[in-house]
Amino acid sequence: MKIAVCIKQVVTREWQLRVNESNTWIRDADASFELNEPDAYALEEALRLKEKHGGEVVVCSAGPARATQVIREALARGADRAIHVDSDALAQADAATVAEALAGAVRDEQFELVLTGLQSDDQGFGQVGVILAEKLGMPHATIIMEVQVESPSAGSGQAGGLRVKRELEGGWFQWMTLPLPALLTIQSGINQLRYATLKGIMAAKKKDIRKVTPDALPEATQKVLKVYFPEKGKKTQMLEGSPADAAKELVRRLREDARAI
Repeated sequence: MKIAVCIKQVVTREWQLRVNESNTWIRDADASFELNEPDAYALEEALRLKEKHGGEVVVCSAGPARATQVIREALARGADRAIHVDSDALAQADAATVAEALAGAVRDEQFELVLTGLQSDDQGFGQVGVILAEKLGMPHATIIMEVQVESPSAGSGQAGGLRVKRELEGGWFQWMTLPLPALLTIQSGINQLRYATLKGIMAAKKKDIRKVTPDALPEATQKVLKVYFPEKGKKTQMLEGSPADAAKELVRRLREDARAI
């Protein structure tokens, strides 16, 4: 099975965030970066599928040159090779732009399965995988908690498919089947992550990273207007009058202003 895993480099959670001068993103020139955690679970699931069914795992990342850091980490964990869509413009790009860049890089590879993390730790839109599936013409399923590969029926002449478990709201789950090729967005916690060994780190240095320069990127469909830290302030309001009047006013405000009841 030929599997692509889309990964993203994000700022580490321990780094002290600072807003840039234009208030449109963070100052990342001196930041430390790491592999996006949901993408790490997608990578682990791909490696487990490869170990069980054979094939190849290719990591794909769209971002500036510094994204090579997480690409090397993914290769050290066990991926076979990588595709890097290298462009500084992708560092802050919206989901549609990133999906377009990834689609152009992987379309000719004819992957049977494409995995992405459910969402990124920085923007958290959860849309890249969905849009990428549309651009590649693949069926897709989101918030996946388990993946089972179904073998084709003997003599059917058809490729096998997938049986996947989706997480729904309120503690419910949904099983569904998809034909291959397909795209899945993986939920964090689907498996136990592995980490790079010294042997894997040494082997990663010899693995191929194919650099791709994207064509003219499409105009962004979303734009960050302002980034700012939550404003702190006391907004206590005292309700005057008798206890009965105060209680009546409190209920009114909870219902009409806060919409809590």
